[in-house]
Amino acid sequence: MCIRDRLYQEFKNIRQSLIILVNMPLAMIGAIFMLKVTSGEINIPAIIGFISLMGITTRNGMLLMNRYNRLRDEGYSPVDRVITGSCDRLLPIVMTALTSALALIPLAVNGDKPGNEIQSPMAVVILGGLITSTILNMFVVPAIYLITNKEHETE
Repeated sequence: MCIRDRLYQEFKNIRQSLIILVNMPLAMIGAIFMLKVTSGEINIPAIIGFISLMGITTRNGMLLMNRYNRLRDEGYSPVDRVITGSCDRLLPIVMTALTSALALIPLAVNGDKPGNEIQSPMAVVILGGLITSTILNMFVVPAIYLITNKEHETE
């Protein structure tokens, strides 16, 4: 079963599942950029970093979408859902990304030290992806949610 199907089981809405999956390319932007700036080589640790990054970004999207759905159930309009939900989830999403990033900075910076050659590419990928996905998650996902829900306000 793929991620999209599991998301659909959780949210019972294909649009919301696809909006959550938008986080993945947003994370890839920073991950690929950081990988290019540092070593430019994709290896097994970097691929493991990409896989971990996809999990983190999917969870952040699910956090946001869950909050939007709760606000919808409470009777909020789509615009109020996006504003209130994004403000409510900003701190948890940023704190999750920040704690992960702070733990990965020493691994990313000390990549040339003995023993870190495996951990460093993974840390660089996750760190770069967390930066872009966290920033873009708070702008792109709410905008897409608002656009798709303006047309379907009757739900």
